[in-house]
Amino acid sequence: MIRSAQTRPHLRKALSQVRALARPAVLGLALTLGQVLPGQAQNFGPVIRVNDKVITGYELDQRARMLQVFNAPGNPQDLAREQLIEDRLKAGAADRFGLTADAEEVEAGMTEFAGRANMELPQFIQALSGEGVSQQTFRDFVASNVVWRQVVRGLFASRVSVTEEEIDRAIATRGQESGVQVLISEIFVPTARNPQQAAQVANQISQITTVDAFAQAARQYSAAPSRDQGGRVNWMSAANLPPALRPQIMALSPGQVTQPIEIDGALALFQLRAIQEASASRQGYSEIEYASYYIAGGRSEDAMSTAAKIRAEIDTCDDLYGVAKGQPEEVLERVTLAPSEIPQDIGMELAKLDDNEVSTALTRNNGQTLVLLMLCNRTPEGVPDEDEIDRNAVRTQLQNARLGSYAEGYLAQLRSEARIVE
Repeated sequence: MIRSAQTRPHLRKALSQVRALARPAVLGLALTLGQVLPGQAQNFGPVIRVNDKVITGYELDQRARMLQVFNAPGNPQDLAREQLIEDRLKAGAADRFGLTADAEEVEAGMTEFAGRANMELPQFIQALSGEGVSQQTFRDFVASNVVWRQVVRGLFASRVSVTEEEIDRAIATRGQESGVQVLISEIFVPTARNPQQAAQVANQISQITTVDAFAQAARQYSAAPSRDQGGRVNWMSAANLPPALRPQIMALSPGQVTQPIEIDGALALFQLRAIQEASASRQGYSEIEYASYYIAGGRSEDAMSTAAKIRAEIDTCDDLYGVAKGQPEEVLERVTLAPSEIPQDIGMELAKLDDNEVSTALTRNNGQTLVLLMLCNRTPEGVPDEDEIDRNAVRTQLQNARLGSYAEGYLAQLRSEARIVE
């Protein structure tokens, strides 16, 4: 549920899905070439070349417009550029294996996306059209990940077999999650200036096996505030970890590092330093409510000073409305989402917070916008009985988490090897 006032709340509701689908870890949906709308053919010339494929000015404008309609944070043109480059890399991989997006799967993906915004597909398409976004642009957005899922499953499905013992362990961990605490370290390697170099650095870090080596890498490469502490994060409940990240961290042994995880403007890596049982009983969450206040200037002295001043003046998320009064409504976003719908970098920061605590660790718009993130509330979920646990669903969750990790690494590799000309 999106709390900030918007003239089109249903399209705003879809924002969380846009963020999720934009990440390579999601293997569900996206790419056929767009069609030209009347009067816009003049923009159809190529503006970016990715290996042997092009991105047209029309496609770039349309994707940016769609992201603007969804009120995605950051610069819509920059985000559209990154997404379309990834789309072309995915399409190139699909071409090499002779794969194309199945029309029925694309239609199903579009319908599912619209449903998450509480709309029927024709209604959703009509709403987008009214905002100047063509149906083909939306279809392209969905189709790229449809074919990408085929690529990833074809390459890596044989590596993600899940045993019955692993399912038992996952179920047991689920039943004790808030009774398990993890001690991790983090590194966020920025990608804006040199994506190829960032991918190479991240891949090297993923091979680290000692805490000291990871801490040294964090001080040298990480863009997160925790770099000064060698990337070290305090003890946290495993239940608070983002759902997509939780199985990856829980599968590590102390000293091991996750594969690079692509998030907004960075490649994230996490090292497990220790794990312990706690006396707390299990507690999961069905929804998490949080607020994001966007401050121009990134991590500049002025922006950080503004954030510190706001932090000292607010006690709850409601106080942010007073801070944002008189400013454009997009500077404040307050949402309530299922944990699985929350972007991983935000989810990771929320995992460190208690209610009404604030983080200023994240940025958007290639580091140009500082995010003042505040946790408003966590809604506890009911605990299922043993006979209510779907083992096949647990198996699928474990498989998808592992496939997502492989997908992120493969996409980073494709990007590092690509020839991108603008």
